[in-house]
Amino acid sequence: MEKHLIRRLKKLPDAPGVYFFHNRQKELVYVGKASSLRDRVGSYFRGARTPRPIEIMIHEVADVRWRETDSVLEAVILEADCIKRQQPKYNVDGKDDKSWNYLVITKDTYPRLAPIRQHDFDLLNKQDPQALKKYLYIFGPYPGVNITALQKILRRLFHFSTCLSGQKRPCLYYEMKQCPGVCVGEISPSGYKEYVIRPLVTFLRGRKKYLINRLESEMKRLSRTQAYEDAARLRDQLRQLHKIQDVALLNRSFVESLRAERPTGGYHRVEAYDISNLGSTGAVGSMAVFVDGQPLKSGYRKFKIRTVIGQSDVDCLAEVCERRLRHTEWAYPELVLVDGGRPQISRVKKVFDACHISVPIIGMQKGPKRKRTDIIFADNPTRNLITWVHRHQPALVRLRDEAHRFAITYQRQLRRLPRARGTVAASRRRLRAGG
Repeated sequence: MEKHLIRRLKKLPDAPGVYFFHNRQKELVYVGKASSLRDRVGSYFRGARTPRPIEIMIHEVADVRWRETDSVLEAVILEADCIKRQQPKYNVDGKDDKSWNYLVITKDTYPRLAPIRQHDFDLLNKQDPQALKKYLYIFGPYPGVNITALQKILRRLFHFSTCLSGQKRPCLYYEMKQCPGVCVGEISPSGYKEYVIRPLVTFLRGRKKYLINRLESEMKRLSRTQAYEDAARLRDQLRQLHKIQDVALLNRSFVESLRAERPTGGYHRVEAYDISNLGSTGAVGSMAVFVDGQPLKSGYRKFKIRTVIGQSDVDCLAEVCERRLRHTEWAYPELVLVDGGRPQISRVKKVFDACHISVPIIGMQKGPKRKRTDIIFADNPTRNLITWVHRHQPALVRLRDEAHRFAITYQRQLRRLPRARGTVAASRRRLRAGG
C-alpha cells in the first residue's frame, strides 16, 4: 500500500459520511456511505482475505477522499446523488437490482412517497419511456439501504401521509401527530404540497441547511403573528432535523454482501399468503412475513375477502395480492410463497406482473400421500433460486404454517363476533323485559 494512502487512512474520522475511491488517473471508481468512515473504509485495507471483485477494486485505489455528514440519512442522500451524477465504475458494474431502490413522489392530488426497485424502474422505462413521467419527482438510487427504515425516518421528519382522503375517521398517524389530516380533510391539497412535500423534496435534494434556515424564518414569522401552534410544530420539526435517529438505516455493506456465504440472489424478505374459508362464505386471507428467516409480526396483515362469490381460493389469492400491492408504503417482498400449486402460482404471478413487479413466486403443497411437502416453482426458476429454496425449506414451511395459522385465527375471530353480538342483544332484551 502506498504511503500516501496509509496517511490518508489514518485521518479518517469516526463519523458518518460518504467516501470516494479514486484510481491513479484520478477517476472516481467507487462511492460508499458509512455510519463510521474510519471503520468502513479501514475494512477494505486490513489485509483480510476478500472476494475477487473487491481485490480487483482495491488494487485500483490510489486515493481516498471523504465528506462527513451530520447523520447516516444525509450520507445516504449524498451517496445517491453522487452515483446518479458520476456513475462510478464499481457502483454500476456491481449493481444488484434487489438492493437498489428509488423513492418517487406521485402526481396524486395529495402526492405520495413510494419506493420503486431498480428492476421495476428499468422495466417501466423499457416498456414505455413516458411511464416515468407519471411521477412528480424521482430520487435515488439508494444502494444497500433499508428502504422501509428510510421511509419511517422521513415520515417522522416530514409527516407525509400514506392514508386515503375522504375518510370518516382520522388515521392512527393523525392521532400520533405524524399525519397532517389528509384522511379527514384537515389540510388542502395546496397546503399539503407547500408545507409537507416541498420541505421533503428540499431535504431529499441534499439541501438540509437551506431547509433549516427556511423553517427557522417561517417559525419566527408565525410567532410574530401569534400563530403559536404552527410555530411549535415547526420547532419540533427543527429539533428532529438536528437530531436524526437513523441507526437502522443501512443494510449490509458492499463488502459484507459480497462476503456472504449464500448464493447470489439471497432473499431477505419473504411473504406468504394463505386463504381460509368456511363453505362458500366468510373467506379471509392472510399475509405472514419472514425477514432473514425470522417472523416479522409487525408486517403480518389480514384481509376480509370482498369481491369473490363462492369458493375459489385462486380468486381470493388474487384479491389479497391486489390489495397488498396497493400499499406502496409496505416494503416489497423479495420472494413470494403461496399455499397451493400451479393454478395459485400462475394467478398470483399475473397480479404481480400487472403491477410491473418482478419477484420469484413459489408454491407449497402436500405430496401424493400427504407425507411430504412439494415445492412448485413458477416458470424458469434460476439455479440460485432452487438452491436457496431447498436449503431454506424448513423456514419456508414454518412461514407457510404461520400464514395458515394467522388466517384461521382471523376467521375464528370473525365467526365469534355474531355470537357475541347475539348474546349482548339477548341480554339487553331480557333487561328490557325485566329479567
